[in-house]
This record gives sequence, C-alpha cells and structure tokens, in this order.
Amino acid sequence: MSTRSVTHSTFVVERVYDASPARVFHAFADRDAKARWFSHPDDWVSDEGTMDFRVGGRETVSGGPKGGPVHSFSSIYQDIVPNERIVYSYDMHMDDARISVSLATIELFPAGDGTRLVMTEQGAFLDDFDDAGSREAGTKLLLDALGAALAAEAASA
Repeated sequence: MSTRSVTHSTFVVERVYDASPARVFHAFADRDAKARWFSHPDDWVSDEGTMDFRVGGRETVSGGPKGGPVHSFSSIYQDIVPNERIVYSYDMHMDDARISVSLATIELFPAGDGTRLVMTEQGAFLDDFDDAGSREAGTKLLLDALGAALAAEAASA
C-alpha cells in the first residue's frame, strides 16, 4: 500500500484586463469564448469536453501529451452572479488517480474602463501528484491567455 497524503493550500491570482466585467464574464460563460483561452499546451491532444454554465452545471475536459498520461478536469458550478462572481468546485485526475480537489472563486470588479479579476483557489493536493505552486503557475498562464484573447477580440472589433 502506498503512503497517502493531503497538502492544503490557498493561493490568489489577480489580473487587470482592458475589458468590461461583462466581457470578462462572457469569456468564462460562453463555450466558444472560453475555448479561445482555456486550453492545453500545443503538443497535447484533448477531447472536446462539455460545458453547462449554470448553477449545478458541469464542465469537463481531458487531454495530455500524446501517449499519456491523461489529465482530466471535472467541475461543478456552485454559484454564479453575472458579471460579478463565479464559484466552482473541481477535481483533477491523472489517468485514474485523483490528484486534487479544489474550490475556485472568480471575482470581477470594475477598474476604470476595465476589470480587476481576483481568483482564489483553495486546494487539497493529494498523494504528492500535484502541488499548489504548480497549480498557481498553471492558473497564471491561463489568466494570461485570457488577457491575450480579450485583447485579440478588442483588436478585431
């Protein structure tokens, strides 16, 4: 039997975007808009995933490097306040092993003509498969990708 462990951690990531809270919220709420930034490394393969953006709705996506392992994200939306807040719980698997369970809160605040996004994640990282530092780094990359997608959308408008 392997040794089991749980490491609890909380991290907060903030970003300011040159886009209204409604546009930032839309980037999370709309499947096509989210697909433009919520992605995996270029050399990974991924399934199409699912998205049911409503309280109680689920979102899933799986993928990984060609040949494995498969990383799977499965979330449940717990609270949604349009243009202000999204709260969801999610777990991550690597192949058949659950590697973490988290609660994520996204808050959107007007900031001049833009939006200040504050994302807080409270995680339970299981059996040394993952850690808060790696998750925080990945979250920062995703939120940077969100910023790039919002900027590209504004430039093409």
